[in-house]
Amino acid sequence: MAITLTDAAADRVKNFIDNRGKGVGLRLGVRTTGCSGMAYVLEFADEVEETDVVFEDNDVKVVVDPKSLVYLDGTELDFGKEGLNEGFKFKNPNVKDECGCGESFNV
Repeated sequence: MAITLTDAAADRVKNFIDNRGKGVGLRLGVRTTGCSGMAYVLEFADEVEETDVVFEDNDVKVVVDPKSLVYLDGTELDFGKEGLNEGFKFKNPNVKDECGCGESFNV
């Protein structure tokens, strides 16, 4: 089981945490929503819960709760810019379908 980050994603997370002045890493999860059923949730992780699973890649800790890990295992988090838009992108091998707007997915 693994969650990885590209260099671009790791640099962006490090900058966010540095600017924020606190945090142990990035919390990645999923929630039920949208046309296709599930959506990604990104938050700062200020602490690690006892049941959390922690991955470290490119000097960034990614904290995942066990329920979300089932849907996120093998995911690579990237960060990119396209024209005026920028944001995180998920390369998740578990996704079977995504909604047309790209906001949700199902496995």
